[in-house]
Amino acid sequence: MAAHAGIPTGVHVLCEREGRVLLLRRAGTGFFDGLYSLPGGHIEQGESVFQAAVRELEEETGLRASPADLGWLGIIHRHSDTNRIDFFLRARNWQGEPILREPDKCSGMGWFARDGLPPEIVPYVKAALDAGECAGEGGWMLELGW
Repeated sequence: MAAHAGIPTGVHVLCEREGRVLLLRRAGTGFFDGLYSLPGGHIEQGESVFQAAVRELEEETGLRASPADLGWLGIIHRHSDTNRIDFFLRARNWQGEPILREPDKCSGMGWFARDGLPPEIVPYVKAALDAGECAGEGGWMLELGW
């Protein structure tokens, strides 16, 4: 039986306060540059989804959280250039104020009202935000293709 390369897997963290969502504007990566997205990135070898979320949140924004501070929102299976899986988590608690820690990958950051999200947003991230809170323990799952 042929071995399969792993499916690219990402994690995204929703930080929300006073009805505003923290978004970063992607830049310099060649992947959705110029569009806003949630803090997040790829899950590294040996990491759990929650460990990756904690690491990415701190690397990109300086916000500190623990796995216990996170809850499930849902999963997106993307049929794009390859099969991709993206996990979406909510940070219920965190410490610190966000700062732009990776200016080579992000050109801006801001808090946006749920009803005033920028039109320049990564499409699958917008779909995840539109899906809302999890409907039970399992959360939601979307299958998207583009």
